[in-house]
Parts: sequence; structure tokens; C-alpha cells
Amino acid sequence: MAGNNSYTIVEYFGGDDGYRCGYCKNEKGNFSHGMWSHTMTVQDYQDLIDRGWRRSGKYVYKPIMNKTCCPQYTIRCHAMKFQPSKSHKKILKKINNFISKGILPKEHETGEPMDSVCEVAGPQEPSKEMECSITEIQKEVAEHPAVTNVERSEADVTPTCSESPRKEPGSVPCGRTTAAAPKPGIGKDPNRPPCRKAKDFRKERRHQKEQMKHNNAGDSSALSTSPPTAIQTNQPKSMEDFLTETCPDSSSHCLEVRLVRTNPPCPQFKASFDASYQVYKLYQMAIHKDPSDKPSESQFRRFLCDSPLEAEYSVDGPEMGYGSFHQQYWLDGQIVAVGVIDILPTCVSSVYLYYHPDFAFLSLGSYSALREIAFTRQLQKQSPKLSHYYLGFYIHSCPKMRYKGQYRPSDLLCPETYVWVSIEQCLPQLENSRYARFNPNPDEGDARVLKDVGRALVLHRRTVMPYVVYSRKQRGSSDETEVKEYANLVGQNCAERILLYRA
Repeated sequence: MAGNNSYTIVEYFGGDDGYRCGYCKNEKGNFSHGMWSHTMTVQDYQDLIDRGWRRSGKYVYKPIMNKTCCPQYTIRCHAMKFQPSKSHKKILKKINNFISKGILPKEHETGEPMDSVCEVAGPQEPSKEMECSITEIQKEVAEHPAVTNVERSEADVTPTCSESPRKEPGSVPCGRTTAAAPKPGIGKDPNRPPCRKAKDFRKERRHQKEQMKHNNAGDSSALSTSPPTAIQTNQPKSMEDFLTETCPDSSSHCLEVRLVRTNPPCPQFKASFDASYQVYKLYQMAIHKDPSDKPSESQFRRFLCDSPLEAEYSVDGPEMGYGSFHQQYWLDGQIVAVGVIDILPTCVSSVYLYYHPDFAFLSLGSYSALREIAFTRQLQKQSPKLSHYYLGFYIHSCPKMRYKGQYRPSDLLCPETYVWVSIEQCLPQLENSRYARFNPNPDEGDARVLKDVGRALVLHRRTVMPYVVYSRKQRGSSDETEVKEYANLVGQNCAERILLYRA
């Protein structure tokens, strides 16, 4: 996937101090481990999120589950087995009615509250020495691959067994819509017959059609040269049926979803940056009640545009490659919502969703999640291993964040053994306790824990070496406890691949 010369380089910050929780608003109750990622391969990030880590911009953090006020459990949906619920179908129908006929919903519904990426622990700044030398380090490591091997042998470390973007039109003023609100009804008319349910009409029409077929049986004059229609079944409509439902040429609106790469930024992303930022600013002010000066352009770029994930391509991967993207929802020529996503080796990971507050009635939070699940299914046809949709964190102690559990079948990640457990098995435990170990086997531990901290790779003075070599060079070093904590948190695979920066 990634070339042999690709490395992940991080600085670990630990997680001793409490900070403000964006969910329960506890000023010092949120605890997490954090590290700054200068660059990261998609496989390393896949392995990290499968151990409870998550990125916000280039900052990667992992909640301290048995200590934080609102434990955050990694959740994933089995995209290939997902079936939309009645409420999901209602949202899809609402969008289709609005697009094709301009019908506004009778009751304006607000979308689900999405993760507040700006509420994580304030990312500490990376070392100034590192910031200007990443490219040079990558080049030197590539040119001198023997360095690592030599120092491994010096340490006597034994190995263990083991969518095409289109050119955007200029943005149009926000809030433009041609749909008129429906007129209020005149109330019940006693002279009219009582109303009947739509399903009664459908049953009656179906019965009439069957009668006509029966009456015309054997009548040659009733034969038609048109192709036979599909036999009606009770098979429910799939999500794709709703999403691909064609709208007439006279549709009231036009909705288009565009995928644009953010790192490195593609021309389409650059051209639409200002319009996208304006939607984000309005969203943060209306939904998260941010003051007008807080959702700054630099904050937007730092948290939702910058990414440590470099673009990677594989012969058995998706056509657009792996990495970080924005899915932009364009309605009648203007951006109304943006889904920030990462495309990884085995999943599509949802990072954030923001939308124009004037279009909250369209339930764009749920709609974008459904679109992203459908997108995951589409990618799976090109890349068979890519079959899951990650919704970030599930927070059972915060009722507003439980909506993620409605996308099923889904699993939660056990915070102690890092195995996936069906959410149905987890919910009873979470009803009794905020923190829970989901793995039913009490004797099972972390199978990917790094037993020998000496094998963890570090980057010191532009040289890659195992920690055991580094500790010999740095006699009297007191960072072994910190390195051991880091190695246990990232697991064996990552500890032996990721370069931990040591000054």
C-alpha cells in the first residue's frame, strides 16, 4: 500500500491533566492521551483507531476510559449488512420529496449533534526542531535503510513470530431556496368522507391490478409488446434504491455530492475553501453556540482540513486512493453540508459533519451518515477488505450521542482487550456503569501488547533505532516509563513501525 519509504512520525504527550468535556461540560473531567502526528500512513492510523485512538487534525488522542467523565467507545457499523430503519427511510424520502417536488417537512427537525472536534484536549505544539525537517528525515531514512537494521543487530533484538471531482461553480448567497412552505389546512370538513390511510389506497390499487390481470388471462388482444414488468414482491427498498431514485427534469432542486481530497489539497478543494469555511462558521455558531470570533479560519483549517495522512494508492484499493477527504453536499450551486472523512484500508472513518443551519430541517446529520455508508459499500466493490463504516465515538452517558447506536449491525471496541463486541451485548453493561469491559472472557488480555519496550522504534537525531539502542546512547535517560506507556497504548504493530520522536 504505502511505499517502503513511508513512515509515521509522532510526538507523545501523555495524559495527566484533565480538561473541559464537550459533552457534560465538566471543566476538569475529560482525560485522554495525546500525540502529535507529523506524518502518518493509513495502515498505521487504521491500527490506531482499532485501539481506540482518533484524530482531530494532526492531533491524535485516546480517551483514558476508566478515568474520563464521559467514556468514549469506538463504534463501527457493518456497512455491507446495514439495513435502514423506518426513521432512516423517512429521512431519505424527505430529502427526495424536497429535491423533486420542493416539499418542505411539516415539522422542522434538527440534525443529530455531531462530535465537537474542537473540544478535545488542546493539541500541544510539535517540537520546532521537527517541524522544518520531516521531508529531510524521510529522505535520509529512505537513502540509508541499513541504519535501522544495523542498530537492530547491535541491540541483539530478536524478531517475534508471528468519485471524480468536478469543477465547482461560484458559490451563491447562503440560504437560497425556491421551495415555498406548504399552506396550512382548513381543518376537518364534516361533509367530506373520512380520510383513509395511504396503505389502504395501495392495497386497493394492488387488488384492482390483480383483478385486471385475472380478467385478461387468456385474452390474446390484451398481450402487449412492451417488456414484461418485474414481479412485485414484498422486498423492502434498499438504501441505494432511495439514493439513486431519479428525479424528473422539472425537479425543484439539484443535489450533488462531490468528493475532494484535502491532503494534499486538490484544486477543487482550494476553489471551494472559502464557501466551505463560511458554512462551518455558521454551523459552529448556531449549533455549538460558539462566539463569532471562535470559529476562525485557522481553527477550521487546523482541525478539519489539515491531516497527517498522506495520499496512498494500491492496485486493490479504491480508485481515488486512501487518505483524507471532504464530501461536499451542493444544493442548487451552494455548499449546504460537508462530511469530513478518512478512507482507510478496511473502513471509511467519519471525522466530522457540519451543515448550513438554514437546512437543519433536512436532517443532514443522518442523511450524510447514510450517504457515507452507501459510499463504503461502493468502495467495497473495488476493495473487498474495505467493509466497515466508523462513526467515531459512541458515548452512552451522553443521551444526545446515542444516535450512533442506531446504525446497525454495529460493534463497540472493548477498552481493555481491543476486540469488537456487538452493541446489543454492550448496552446492558453501559446501563449499569459508564465504564465497562465488553469482552466476556475475563482471562483474555491485550493480544497486541508490546512485551519488549526495547523493540519500539524511536527517531533520534535523524536516525531510526530501537529504543534499547537509544537508551544506551542516552545513559541516565528517565523516559523509559513514558515510552513504555506509549508502546502499550499503540500496541505492538504500531510501536514497531511508528517512529517516536525523541529530542
